[in-house]
Amino acid sequence: MPDSDKLAIAAHLHVLLRRKTGRVTDTEWMATNAEYALEIVRFARLRAQEDDAPELAEWADRLDHALHQDASSAARKPLLDVAAQAVRQRLAPPPPPPPEVPRYVGGIR
Repeated sequence: MPDSDKLAIAAHLHVLLRRKTGRVTDTEWMATNAEYALEIVRFARLRAQEDDAPELAEWADRLDHALHQDASSAARKPLLDVAAQAVRQRLAPPPPPPPEVPRYVGGIR
């Protein structure tokens, strides 16, 4: 999911949390830091149950889905890419030896 979509979801959740609970959040940090976002999701779901606010739970679910979608797509690579990388590493020629550096013969005058 693009970062702009995650930021939009985080901003919407921020506004809802501010209106319903008085809680102020950092939307940019929520869109980039998964640990912070998951804690906000947990808090929003808790307050959605306590305050009977289904829209809080809905937007928390959206953010949670966006985070898990990014985690699963980052963890999975196409098998063809993994195999091609392994073949390239095996077939790559060894790096050339470093060039020989001339040295002083004798001492400094």
